[in-house]
Amino acid sequence: MSWTDDRVEILKKMWGEGKSASQIAKELGGVTRNAVIGKVHRLGLSNRSGGASPAKPATKEKPAAAAKSKATETPKNAAAPDTKTEPAMAPAKVIPRPKLVVTAGQPLPPQPSANEISPEALASVREVEKKAKKLSVMQLTERTCKWPVGDPATEDFWFCGLPVQQGKPYCEAHVGVAFQPMSARRDRRR
Repeated sequence: MSWTDDRVEILKKMWGEGKSASQIAKELGGVTRNAVIGKVHRLGLSNRSGGASPAKPATKEKPAAAAKSKATETPKNAAAPDTKTEPAMAPAKVIPRPKLVVTAGQPLPPQPSANEISPEALASVREVEKKAKKLSVMQLTERTCKWPVGDPATEDFWFCGLPVQQGKPYCEAHVGVAFQPMSARRDRRR
């Protein structure tokens, strides 16, 4: 469907009359509501200035005002209302949350320090990393160790690449560092 001059004029006229995008699309035929909205914006008609505004329904009493007026009315046979009322609660304060901004090149979270990893595991990791295949992310498979080494923002970054331990994403040495027993983690916190 192309926007011919005639169709654009019909669109402008109906938009000025306050018709909805759905109504205009139905009238034009072969065009969606979203296409009408897009054309309205491209033509700069989005403010609906000029022309008659759509008929507004008779104003209704606001729900809060209606409830208040009904609460003040008392039936003829009803007892006098209890004058004790609960105090109105103050609206809750909205506390803005700080926004977390992450940018490229930002330092990585701190890695476990040497005193958090057992000396045996650390020695094993250092030996294994000397023998590592130093793979890029594109060279990794389900059978290669995915332990990252170095800073991802530098060209010196690589993955271990040695054969993985059964059912784990890392080689035996890196499994020893990554999956520590619960008691060892509790002891570090103290």
